[in-house]
Amino acid sequence: MKPTLLLTVLALLVGTLAARSQPSVDDLAKFIAGLPAGDPGLAAVERESWWLTYSGELDRKWAKMDQRQLERVRAWASGRPEIVGASGTVYYMFSGPDFLYARTFFPNASTYILCGTEPVGSVPDITKMDPGNVAGDLNNLRQALDTMLTTHYFITKDMRVDLTRGSIGGTLPLLFVFLEKSGCSINAVNFSGPSVEIDFRSPAGKRQSLYYFKTDLSNGGGNGAFLTFCKRHGPGVSLLKSASYLMHGDGFSTIRNFLFANSTLIIQDDSGIPFRDFEQRRWNVRLYGVYDGPIPLFAKYYQSDLAAAYKQSRVGDLGFAFGYAWQIPKGLLIEATPK
Repeated sequence: MKPTLLLTVLALLVGTLAARSQPSVDDLAKFIAGLPAGDPGLAAVERESWWLTYSGELDRKWAKMDQRQLERVRAWASGRPEIVGASGTVYYMFSGPDFLYARTFFPNASTYILCGTEPVGSVPDITKMDPGNVAGDLNNLRQALDTMLTTHYFITKDMRVDLTRGSIGGTLPLLFVFLEKSGCSINAVNFSGPSVEIDFRSPAGKRQSLYYFKTDLSNGGGNGAFLTFCKRHGPGVSLLKSASYLMHGDGFSTIRNFLFANSTLIIQDDSGIPFRDFEQRRWNVRLYGVYDGPIPLFAKYYQSDLAAAYKQSRVGDLGFAFGYAWQIPKGLLIEATPK
C-alpha cells in the first residue's frame, strides 16, 4: 500500500474511532445543563428544536433565579470572611441534590458532602439513546428543577416522581446542572455503593470534590459508615436548609450531636437544629431576617423562644429568601459559631 493511501486510511480510521468515542463526563453534564458541549456525537442533538427549547427555558429560569436570589446570597456571604473564606469541608445534611446553595455560600471549600434519601442515579451515554427518550428524560429533569428555581428548595415527593421515569435519573443529573451552570467543569465521576464522588474544578481553576450519599440520617438508620466518613473530613462548616424540622424530634439526635461536635460554623434556617439546643455557654448565635413562624405544613414546630429572640434583636430584612417561606421579605437565617 502506498504511503499516501496508508495515511488516508489511518486518518479515516482515527476519525471513525473519534466519532464513536463516548462523550466526556463534562460534555454530558454540559448537554444536560442546556449548554453546548462541543462533542461531535452530541452536536446533532443540540440542533434539534426540542433541545434548543429546553436550553432556552433553562437559561431563562436560571438567569431569573440568579438575579432574584443567588446574587443576593453571594453579596451577603462576601462580607463575612468566616463564610466565603471557608476552605475546608462543607457538611450539608438533608440536602438532597442541592449543591447550588452549598457552593453559593461556600465557594472556596475543598470538599462538599451532601446527603439525602434520593438515589444517586445515572447519566448514560446520551449519543446511544433514542432522541425521543432523551427529550422525555430532560423534560422530567426540567420539571424537577422548576420548584428549586422558583422557591429555592426541592419538594422531595415530586422530585422522586420526576427523576425515576427514565434513564437519566436520580440526583446525578441535577448535580451536573448545578455544577455546569455555576461555571465549574467536571474531571471525573466515581461511584461507590450508594454514593458518588465528583471531582471538578471551579471557574477559577481550583480543584474541588463533591460527595453525595444516599443515606438515612435517623437514629438507627444505618448511617455509621457515612458519619465516620464525614468525621474523617472534618471539622467543617455546616449548612442546613429546608430540613423538614427532623432534628426537632428525638429520632435524629445522633446527627444533631454530630453537627454540634464537628462544626466550626453552622448556617441554617429554623427547620434545622432547634434554637433551644444552642446553649449560650457553648455557642455564639446571630440572627438575620424575620421569624414569622413555620409555614402551615410545619405549624407545630413554632419556636416561641426563637420568636422572642428575634423580637429582642430587632434585626432587619435578610435580603434574600432562606427557609420554607420563599418570599424575600420573609427570609430567615441563623448563624452559630462555637465559643
